[in-house]
Amino acid sequence: MMLLVLTCGSLQLDAQLSYSRGQNIAPSYEGWELNPDGSHDLVFGYMNRNWDEEIDVPTGPGNSIEPGGPDQGQPTHFLPRRNRFVFRVRVPADFGDKEVVWTLTSHGKTERAYATLKPDYFMDNNVIASNIGAAPGGSNLELQNLNKAPKLRVDGDPIRSVMVGQSVTLTAFASDDGIPKIFSLPPHDPARGAGGAMGSATGLRVAWFVYRGSGKVTFDPPQFKVYEDSRSDSPWAPGWIAPPIPPDGQWVVQATFSEPGTYTLRCLAHDGALMTSRDVAVTVRQALSSGAR
Repeated sequence: MMLLVLTCGSLQLDAQLSYSRGQNIAPSYEGWELNPDGSHDLVFGYMNRNWDEEIDVPTGPGNSIEPGGPDQGQPTHFLPRRNRFVFRVRVPADFGDKEVVWTLTSHGKTERAYATLKPDYFMDNNVIASNIGAAPGGSNLELQNLNKAPKLRVDGDPIRSVMVGQSVTLTAFASDDGIPKIFSLPPHDPARGAGGAMGSATGLRVAWFVYRGSGKVTFDPPQFKVYEDSRSDSPWAPGWIAPPIPPDGQWVVQATFSEPGTYTLRCLAHDGALMTSRDVAVTVRQALSSGAR
C-alpha cells in the first residue's frame, strides 16, 4: 500500500513538472474558418512542451499533412511553448465530413491533430482573440465588433539568396486600427495564484522569426518572442509593452545565417488580439574559400 501511494504521488508530481529540453511537440487543430467563396481554412498550431528547446522536423514521414501532403505549408522549425493559429490548409466547399491529419514525430514520440468541419470547431476573429488572451486594452465591444487584423507588407523579392555570414535586409511596413489600445500585463501577484489562461499585451507589434530552416539565424535588432512565454521578452510576460512604432511604420531588420540551407523567415504583425503574417524564402549558400576559383 505504501508503494502504491508513493507511485501515485510520483505520477502527479511528474505531470506538474516543466522541462527545458527533451520533450516532444504536440500538433493542435485550432478550428475552421469559412471563406467568402464557400471554401474552408483548417487552422493549425502546436505545443512544444519545452520551455527553451527549438526543434527542427523536416517535411516527410515525421512531419506530414494528409491527404495531399506531406508538405502543405506547415512549419519545420518549432519554437518553444504554445504557438497558436500558425498556418492554414484550405479545403473545398464540399469537403463534407472528411478530415485532414497532421502527423508530427519529435523526440521519438508521434502525435496527430485531426481537422474536421464539425460545427463545434467553427472559429472567427472573436475566437482567435479570446484564445490569445488579449489584455483589456479595449472594451469587449471593440474587440468583438470593430477590431481588424493589422495590415502588413514586406518590401522586396519574396525569394532571396545570400552567402553564409552575409546579412539580408528585411523591410516590413505595418499599420493597425488602434484597437485594442496599448496595454501591458500587470506584474504577477502571488496572491492570485497561477490558474487561468495566459494573457497577452495589446498594441501593434512586429517581429521576425524562423518558420523553416535548421541553421542559426541572428536578427539585428534582436526580436522579441512570438510564442507564449510568461518569463521575459514576450508579450505574454508581465510588464511587457509593445515597442514604439518606428517612423512611417517601417520595421527594418538584418538577418544573418550561420549555415547553408533553405529557410523561410516569417514576419508577424500582431495587435494582441489578431495577427497577419508574411513569409520570405532565403537560400543560403556556402561562402567560397579564398583559394577557390
